[in-house]
Amino acid sequence: MNASKRAVVVGVSALLVAIAAYAATGTCNINNHLEVNPTAKIIVVAHARGVDFLMKGAKDTNGNKYEDLVEQLALRGVQFDVCEITLRNRRLDRQQFIADVTYVPSGVAEITRLQQRERFAYLKP
Repeated sequence: MNASKRAVVVGVSALLVAIAAYAATGTCNINNHLEVNPTAKIIVVAHARGVDFLMKGAKDTNGNKYEDLVEQLALRGVQFDVCEITLRNRRLDRQQFIADVTYVPSGVAEITRLQQRERFAYLKP
């Protein structure tokens, strides 16, 4: 992978470390990364409690909808993956999630695959 098209996977296993830390200001580490490298391929892999911010109606402590931030980032090419094992274990349904997500069989396995096979860097906010 050439230096101008770097790939980053962001692992999210808890809502607080996901978007909450920076949703109120409208900026986040992902926006910062895209500012200096707008062609970066960024995938956010959410599992366990980390999927909560991707659910319909989820809001931060200031009442801002996470969906709006996710939609803005998705328009910039950021992909949001939700772990299907988490859905099964927590008895959640795909219908509970916003439209901008995709689903992977296992969040942890997807992070590993992206690191090992696709040469993604791994960032845990």
